[in-house]
Amino acid sequence: MTMLSVEKLSLHYGAAQALKGVTVSAAIGEVTCVLGRNGVGKTSLLRAISGQRPISGGTIRFDGRDISRLKPFERAELGIAYVPQGREIFPLLTVRENLETGFAPLKSKERRIPDEIFELFPGLRTMLGRRGGDLSGGQQQQLAIGRALVTKPRLLVLDEPTEGIQPSIIKDIGRAIAYLRQRKDMAILLVEQYFDFARDLADRFVVMERGEIVQHGDRSALEGGDVRQRLAI
Repeated sequence: MTMLSVEKLSLHYGAAQALKGVTVSAAIGEVTCVLGRNGVGKTSLLRAISGQRPISGGTIRFDGRDISRLKPFERAELGIAYVPQGREIFPLLTVRENLETGFAPLKSKERRIPDEIFELFPGLRTMLGRRGGDLSGGQQQQLAIGRALVTKPRLLVLDEPTEGIQPSIIKDIGRAIAYLRQRKDMAILLVEQYFDFARDLADRFVVMERGEIVQHGDRSALEGGDVRQRLAI
């Protein structure tokens, strides 16, 4: 079942066009990976999907509903959770308080931190009283993903979760994404430059260059050298 459908999306920053007719989709129980070098529009695409940047053309549909003009908090209430590049945790709040900020789109009776988050990232349980700003970059990334999962998303959007992260935590994040996929209750849209990480997780992929989709396919197409070569150019 297709949860997210982006069709012919365009986005501008002033006179500069960041996205040019981008079409991509994400289905429940699958990881769709958006690949590309720096500056090709990957983060702009995620900001458009989450509602953080207004679009200038095209449509964004979530579970069949046109959400192109909805505000970010309205999209969060529908079930879209965005883990931005840079994580954007609150440095002066504790780990517990950071996780509790995920309560915002939930009804009162649903406001609890799922034990599942601590099963995916056991270290967070021992750090609940520590300030977010005192955590390492990898720990902050786990916290940012945990905060997104508190919202009970139907679409999890991740912007380069491996950037600047130590290898051991990259493996933990990869295992968490694989587990969330096999639950088959959410779609996952993953922006990534780390080819091997993307290859191991992606069910489907698109490659972006200069604000456009230049290649797309399923997992099998990632086994050739063409996609890797595009990322290296």
